[in-house]
Amino acid sequence: MLETVMNLERPFDVLIVDDGSPDGTADKVREKMAKYDGRIHLEERTGKLGLGTAYIHGFKWALARDYEYIFEMDCDFSHNPADLPRLEDACIGGAGLSVGSRYVTGVNVVNWPMSRVLLSYFASVYVRFITGMPIQDATAGFKCYKRSTLEAINFNKIQFVGYAFQIEMKFTAWRKGIEVAEVPVIFTDRTEGESKMSSGIIKEAIFGVIKLKIRSLFSKA
Repeated sequence: MLETVMNLERPFDVLIVDDGSPDGTADKVREKMAKYDGRIHLEERTGKLGLGTAYIHGFKWALARDYEYIFEMDCDFSHNPADLPRLEDACIGGAGLSVGSRYVTGVNVVNWPMSRVLLSYFASVYVRFITGMPIQDATAGFKCYKRSTLEAINFNKIQFVGYAFQIEMKFTAWRKGIEVAEVPVIFTDRTEGESKMSSGIIKEAIFGVIKLKIRSLFSKA
């Protein structure tokens, strides 16, 4: 993934937030840091602190520097690095948040079992129904934030650390009146590794969306 991103025609820097991976990830990253001086960065944390906290750590890291566009993506090639310029272009064109969407032009998912496709698709239908948020792929994790969007969000008020984090960030931006653009992408299931999807994650998303909606009724954007 690092080699692929480093060799894109448009230059991108990469930050890896590593929560104590036992597979030597940090050592491999340091090798690439030496090869691509100043473009690859590593933040190491102790323990498994959750997806959401890792992203927020990365956001704060980027905001402490001069990055104007901050991306988040998976590193197993389910998100195609070639789509990074398209997400950036959507924000350059005026969006405060662009989403690599699997469902904005139909169902663009490759190699997922039908049960997983249905779960993901109807999760977004459910989120739209409960929240009123007009985003076709509410659970997407391939995104580009304009710097001003992240600066407008109080990270201390973001409650979820699992996959519901992706929904909460979109919902928070949308309630603030920030333009959200969906960029169609093709999502290809990983060929290595295992999904972290579990019943606990599903429950967090189901009940978390209801909590988000109720909380929004009693608070200002």
